[in-house]
Amino acid sequence: MTDQSTVRAGVVGAGSMGQNHARVYSELRTVDLVGVADRDREVARRVAAEHGTDVVALEALLERVDVVTVAVPTHAHAEVVSRCLEAGVDVLVEKPIAGSVAEGRALAEQARNAGRVLQVGHIERFNPAVGMLEDLIEDLDVIGIEAERLGPPINRDAPGDVVFDLMIHDVDVVGALLGRTPTSISAIGAADGRYATATMEYGDIVATLTASRVTQKKVRKLTVTARECLVEVDYLEQSVLIHRDSYPEYLTDDGQNRYRHESVVERPRIATSEPLRCELESFVEAVRTGSEPEVTAEDGIAALETVQAIDSRLGNRRREPEVNAR
Repeated sequence: MTDQSTVRAGVVGAGSMGQNHARVYSELRTVDLVGVADRDREVARRVAAEHGTDVVALEALLERVDVVTVAVPTHAHAEVVSRCLEAGVDVLVEKPIAGSVAEGRALAEQARNAGRVLQVGHIERFNPAVGMLEDLIEDLDVIGIEAERLGPPINRDAPGDVVFDLMIHDVDVVGALLGRTPTSISAIGAADGRYATATMEYGDIVATLTASRVTQKKVRKLTVTARECLVEVDYLEQSVLIHRDSYPEYLTDDGQNRYRHESVVERPRIATSEPLRCELESFVEAVRTGSEPEVTAEDGIAALETVQAIDSRLGNRRREPEVNAR
């Protein structure tokens, strides 16, 4: 594919994420959204009409497109992604890459053998605040990382899935920031799997991640403690605060001794943008140039291995038992 050619895109799965992918594809100047496929044709028809495209059965869609987003339920990822790769189509699959590590590895091998791009939809990698943090962390002596991904209950019963739905985002970000996988993992949960905290060691760095579906406030934050400074990232505001040079001092005021801490707080300027748009632009660019995607299948497998290990520490054995922290 040449850099100047229009990329023909399709969306498989017209749920909430699929609808957003269809919207962004329809807005990209170099992309032609040629169809939406979903087993629920009424849902597909509504999404297609909203974004000026057609409802197309999966097999017919794969004959028309260069790329697809696969946003079907996780248990169907392996089957649908495999069919897309077999048809010679490049794929962005929503996280997690598959329902099991074994399935993820099989998809990675299939994409590699077919010479196709397989990108995993870990969208926080494309948050501008995370991009700023990636630049900063290269020069820091990191001690620990904390992440909170909290929110109120949602209108579906998903016991235990807080780790796979929410915590996996921060697992992927931490793994990308540190360039490694955890050496040990412990975890504890509450509220029937709707609240979980995992503590992981990455050599001499400790990461503590908390995810919740029972917190009556939406929070999406990550904090890095380094010897040089403290860095706070707010995913929602797309902001970064850097706390440096904290000095304690005692003051005398009218004969009274007072204690205070002075610190310097930096707020780097960040050009905010929609992470999903950045993600799809990156995917299309990888397809155009034949380059490695920003979030590879191997990245997706590493994140899935870690959350499955966390899940097992919580006492859930419904996933692959052979997965352990590396």
